[in-house]
Amino acid sequence: MQNPPSTNVTAQSITIRPTLPPIPHGVRAVLDLQYVAGTDAAQMLDLFVPETREESPRPLLIWIHGGGWRKGSRNPGHAIHFVSRGYIVAGIGYRFSQVAKWPAQIQDCQAAIRWLRANAPDYGIDRDRIGVWGSSAGGHLCSMLGTAGGKNAFEPVGGNTDESDRVQAVCSYCGPTNFRTVRAQSESDAEVKTLVSFDNWTDPYSNLIGALVGQNPAAEDAASPTHHVRRDTLNPPFLLVHGTADQHVPFAQARELADLLQKHGVDAHLHPLPGGDHKTAMYYASETLDLVQSFFDRNLKAPTPQLATS
Repeated sequence: MQNPPSTNVTAQSITIRPTLPPIPHGVRAVLDLQYVAGTDAAQMLDLFVPETREESPRPLLIWIHGGGWRKGSRNPGHAIHFVSRGYIVAGIGYRFSQVAKWPAQIQDCQAAIRWLRANAPDYGIDRDRIGVWGSSAGGHLCSMLGTAGGKNAFEPVGGNTDESDRVQAVCSYCGPTNFRTVRAQSESDAEVKTLVSFDNWTDPYSNLIGALVGQNPAAEDAASPTHHVRRDTLNPPFLLVHGTADQHVPFAQARELADLLQKHGVDAHLHPLPGGDHKTAMYYASETLDLVQSFFDRNLKAPTPQLATS
């Protein structure tokens, strides 16, 4: 089995302060909150809260960025506008695959959720109403939070281990779901030319798990949301949005997870974007964002949300 190429990259050399979107009127940014104290510079989050503190806590919407698990920043993008729609918004960072292999990325996301629950009263967050939303690699991490949350699948990092890492709603844009099937699905779609090469270390999947795709099934399973699906009364609802002409993550990945979730009794909806590629503007069209808001409103603002039980 081939070993991954060596690298001298450090966390500090690839972790940068994200360029924030324009802060909407009435929104206050609370930046550079370290959710794992005194360790990696990537393990930080930003919060966006209303300037005027309200008496009732708000549901929390967490944005997780993409970038092939090896680049990107915690800029919340369009999610920042959900503050004006009744949410607290967080953008979280995580360690990249050049610095730490899987499961570091999901461990960081789970640590961030536990930190946010532990500190919820300080920021007006309703600790029992947490949703996650992300794109590409971030969508994958959101799906992992939904399928593996509360199941002790990964050793926790950081503190707040008495807090739950469960979430109450998951929205994934174009996220990978099964490392075992992604190569075959990429190569079998005659109508969509894949831009990912699985024959060397250039593909982000291999770099994430530290093994070439197809050579370590156990590592592939550990990083696959499909592998962690179980019939569970606390499984959160899912909204999967995916372009049908995605050249990086095949549409079949979203269909596979949606079918499996539904088979296990999970409220899961797959919303295809016809002809959409991996970076199609359709993800942020008004009708898609309205769909996302309706999904989160329905599941995070309902009178009785799912409990944040571990």
